[in-house]
Amino acid sequence: MKKLLIALALILAPLASEAQVKTPQASPKGYIKQTVGLTDVEVTYSRPGARGRAVFGNLVPFGKLWRTGANENTIINFSDDVIIDGKTLKKGKYAIYTVPRIESWDIIFYLSTDNWGLPENWSDAYVALKTTVKEDALPTPVETFTIGINGLDPNFGYLDLAWENSHVALKFEVPTAKIAVASIDKALAGPTWNDYFAASQYLFQSNGNIETARTYVDKALDMSSDKPYYVSRLKSLIQAKQGDKKGAIETAKASLASAEAANNADYVKLNKDSIAEWSR
Repeated sequence: MKKLLIALALILAPLASEAQVKTPQASPKGYIKQTVGLTDVEVTYSRPGARGRAVFGNLVPFGKLWRTGANENTIINFSDDVIIDGKTLKKGKYAIYTVPRIESWDIIFYLSTDNWGLPENWSDAYVALKTTVKEDALPTPVETFTIGINGLDPNFGYLDLAWENSHVALKFEVPTAKIAVASIDKALAGPTWNDYFAASQYLFQSNGNIETARTYVDKALDMSSDKPYYVSRLKSLIQAKQGDKKGAIETAKASLASAEAANNADYVKLNKDSIAEWSR
């Protein structure tokens, strides 16, 4: 019997160690992603509930820094620079902190995003942008703290924060016109040397039309001012595949010289090996 109990204990021990108790979080995680114009905005945050408690002025004191949610930092990420209150906020990730008041809220975008709640040591040097927005009283209470991105326009949107009877909306402007015009100008200007290189490389590697690949790589070299060694290398491979070993050797020598100047040992070896092979 003793041996049986020991055997059962050995069998059940790994199962017990792997068991995990799963319970819902008091403040569940929330995530939103919204494209505003041509800019992606993402927010990750925890969503506390009022649960019968008075929130602002009690659970969240007026005039004091608030984590703007619960648990880990509430984080916002902009894919492009945005304008808030006439000031530029660089693209990237920020923790959102707020100072709620009865008639207005301060909203702070903070560079350090790995805090649990408020930073242990607050640093004004980490404040990327701070602004104040008017508070609007809600006619119907919001039970669970909610962040939204609303009021969408091609050139701006609003970051909405709502809980209990309080709501604030922060306008942010996005560089839609700038991005669109740059995209149009690039498209109308035609392909770049790198576009021709990529097209040539694809045709060569996929056994596509080798003549077209040669045309594209020649255009890439003509358009590029520094004649990159990797473009010359591709041309030499295309020439060799076309049966022009003499031309391939000359092009490989040019690629070799550029690779040596750039201290790229891999391309130096590749070119030397090809020159030796094509010279036989």
